[in-house]
Amino acid sequence: MSEGMQPANFIEDIIMKDLESGKHKEIVTRFPPEPNGYLHIGHAKSICLNFGLAEKFGGRCHLRFDDTDPEKESVEYVEAMKRDVKWLGFDWGEHLYHAADYFEQLYEYAVELIKKGLAYVDDLSPEEIREYRGTLTEPGRESPYRNRSVEENLDLFQRMRAGEFPDGSKVLRAKIDMASPNMNMRDPILYRIKRVNHYRTGDKWCIYPMYDFTHPISDALEGITHSICTLEFEDHRPLYDWVLENVSVPCRPQQIEFARLNLSYTITSKRKLLKLIEDGYVAGWDDPRVPTIAGVRRRGYTPEAIRDFCERVGVAKKNSVVDIAMLEHCVREDLNRRAPRVMAVLRPLKVVIENYPEGKVEELEAVNNPEDPSMGTRKVPFSREVFIEQEDFMEDPPKGYRRLAPGREVRLRYGYVIKCEKVIKDEDGNVVELRCTYDPETLGGSTPDGRKVRGIIHWVSAAHAVPAEVRLYDRLFTIENPGDVEDFWNYVNPESLIVLKDCKLEPSLADAEPGSFYQFERQGYFCVDIVDSKPGSLVFNRTVALKDSWAKIQKRQDAQS
Repeated sequence: MSEGMQPANFIEDIIMKDLESGKHKEIVTRFPPEPNGYLHIGHAKSICLNFGLAEKFGGRCHLRFDDTDPEKESVEYVEAMKRDVKWLGFDWGEHLYHAADYFEQLYEYAVELIKKGLAYVDDLSPEEIREYRGTLTEPGRESPYRNRSVEENLDLFQRMRAGEFPDGSKVLRAKIDMASPNMNMRDPILYRIKRVNHYRTGDKWCIYPMYDFTHPISDALEGITHSICTLEFEDHRPLYDWVLENVSVPCRPQQIEFARLNLSYTITSKRKLLKLIEDGYVAGWDDPRVPTIAGVRRRGYTPEAIRDFCERVGVAKKNSVVDIAMLEHCVREDLNRRAPRVMAVLRPLKVVIENYPEGKVEELEAVNNPEDPSMGTRKVPFSREVFIEQEDFMEDPPKGYRRLAPGREVRLRYGYVIKCEKVIKDEDGNVVELRCTYDPETLGGSTPDGRKVRGIIHWVSAAHAVPAEVRLYDRLFTIENPGDVEDFWNYVNPESLIVLKDCKLEPSLADAEPGSFYQFERQGYFCVDIVDSKPGSLVFNRTVALKDSWAKIQKRQDAQS
């Protein structure tokens, strides 16, 4: 820890005081996901916090999989989570752990509780356990099996492990206080019988420990100093401490809670995301519309932007909803500095420049990124036939329209001024082609007679255009807080994905690598899809549009203050 370092939040303040007092010599944190789905943007905050604290204070951060529920967990999820943590820029080194590797030790700690008279085998059914537990306003009732002898409990628990009893017929419960105002302390379940193959231990076990029993012991076995979790575990902290107080673990980690990351227009519940996947609303865990780390990576978000976003959100003690525009702003700000500019026509309209020589090709110079002159320039071919955007032409334009219309001029980006002379339509009356003329004296932004041409549009040479599929992604939901409604699937945005098949890109993109990102001039930021894009069959995903609503919000707030 550097001398004079100031804490950035209340967690850092706790850690600094612990180091200064000598309570801890080294800080050890952990990121402990359950491998029952893919990590999402909320997990990114926890990853950045736990690994960031270890880095800042010269400690270490463990990656541990809390894999105690084999019905929902898999190797696929484990490997996906490892990829995500590394992609965000963090490394656990040799400190990779699985709660499943502690199953034998956890069993022995459960036996220790039984011997101390602090745990018992219960024969109540799940429904009866819920009924006996009471309510928030009424105390619970003790199970008729609560006062079994230590010897009987040891025998029954050993036989549970041996597989003598059917699934769900018995559980091991802690003996705490059925009248506690904290429901988590009313004799919580520690073990249940479940004959399910575990991805790591196979069929070795038919009893599995509960999370609230496993987690504190795993922390203690690994020497975790600060067990940082989200606010929904605040009511579980007394149980966390109770477990550590009553078994002979090597150390006593401290649980600290912080506010989880909630985003507007977004759902981060794994259960709800899985429903969207299984019901076909999205294509999978890595669909660019879902807020998983795999999804936003495929969409084109950068790890730098996500880390910046998590830093800006900060660490708080109270839950709130963060405007998704803030995340999009961080992505846009990062890409603005690094993304090369290119021209791409998403909805092509052919333009024939009738007075431009047939067969002639000019190489026009285009700037790669005005934010970074070191990125230099590139050559863009110009020929007699080009594509422009359909929306850049109107037959009967409104007042103030600055793009192409019959008899009007517009400048082609980096190129010449052209004038629309004729409109060609198909038999249904749709505009399919424009016939134009160009002014050869207008290259480079000048007009020799001083006339003003205000409109500038992008284009692609028809003879050199690279075909591509472009996927326009938008927010997945039409309401700000979809997690607050029961039928959230009814609010999926029908325009969250628009696929354009016949797009035309400038030739510099012919060999674009999967994962590479660009700014399509006047269109937004796009990346090459890392799953579906192949050489000769390019697929681009829109990452974010150019419009930055968050920047406008910030400017308005600054002006008001």
